[in-house]
Amino acid sequence: MDFDAGLPQHLERHLAAFLAEAGAAVRADEPAFGPGVDSLTGFVLGGGKRLRPTFAWWAWRGAGGDPDGADAEGVLQAVASLELVQACALIHDDLIDSSDSRRGRPTVHVSYAREHRANGWLGAPETFGLAAAVLIGDLALAWADDMFGSAPLPAATLDAARPAWRAMRTEVLAGQYLDVRTQATGDTSPEAALQVCRLKTAAYTVQRPLHLGAALAGADARRIATLREFGDELGVAFQLRDDLLGVFGDPSVTGKPAGDDLREGKRTLLVALGLQLAADPEQHKLIADAIGADLGDDEVDTVRRTLTEVGAVDAVEDRITALTATALDALERAGLAEPAATRLAELAELATQRTS
Repeated sequence: MDFDAGLPQHLERHLAAFLAEAGAAVRADEPAFGPGVDSLTGFVLGGGKRLRPTFAWWAWRGAGGDPDGADAEGVLQAVASLELVQACALIHDDLIDSSDSRRGRPTVHVSYAREHRANGWLGAPETFGLAAAVLIGDLALAWADDMFGSAPLPAATLDAARPAWRAMRTEVLAGQYLDVRTQATGDTSPEAALQVCRLKTAAYTVQRPLHLGAALAGADARRIATLREFGDELGVAFQLRDDLLGVFGDPSVTGKPAGDDLREGKRTLLVALGLQLAADPEQHKLIADAIGADLGDDEVDTVRRTLTEVGAVDAVEDRITALTATALDALERAGLAEPAATRLAELAELATQRTS
């Protein structure tokens, strides 16, 4: 079976099978939780780029993993479980940021608040929506552990990848907390923005999936360290592209309203550099006042123009270019087998030049 060419379909197959099996068990014990299972299943299978398991798969392949070998199906299940970690992060992130939409649809907490309101239940709809989203996100993280841990692989193979798995879970939560703390303290320094990028995005989007995949293949410490270097640089570049899309992206493509990052008060590198480069006090004030403000479309356009005029957009683009070049240099030094080396280089371009 050609797992390389049909990777997205095989990842979907494993996710759908696991969610169906895990969902059937909890439905049998408590049918009232069925809608929660449906929400998580729909969220996971309803969209996403599958970048994390794709990075992990190609790291496994590049470090010697055999797609025709006995471990291939087990590796597919193990790396597909990364999508459940992603589901947890996104569901909770939408709640933390009070986001109304994700992938062009209502976010989980908004959906449950609407259900509460439509049924005339007791209490505040928003509180019910918050509680439901927290619990469904927690379910995603719990099931991620179950899916990873039950992958049909030798115990020694899974044990080799557990340090990457454990570190990834901790780092994404630490990054999420740091993001919240940065917004609360009002820290708009470029250094704080980059640290959030590294912990919240780079680690669990690229670096640790690469680490996990290579470890599943039995890679040595040197190769893992070089792949992690590739992943760290590329992961930051990925987040910087995301920051640009959060302000300049087309809502019909990104699935989120234009300027949402500004309204949510995100202290991104784009904003940090805008404040740093704005020599005109009026431009500086305009950018500063936009952070966390309820902006209309015309106001978002004005902030966009200002960020462009002061040079912040070009500065972020230059940073993305430099990070991508450094990442690709590390990838070359990792000495991965083909076709993995080429596929990872292509993924680097996809991650940093995407429009959604």
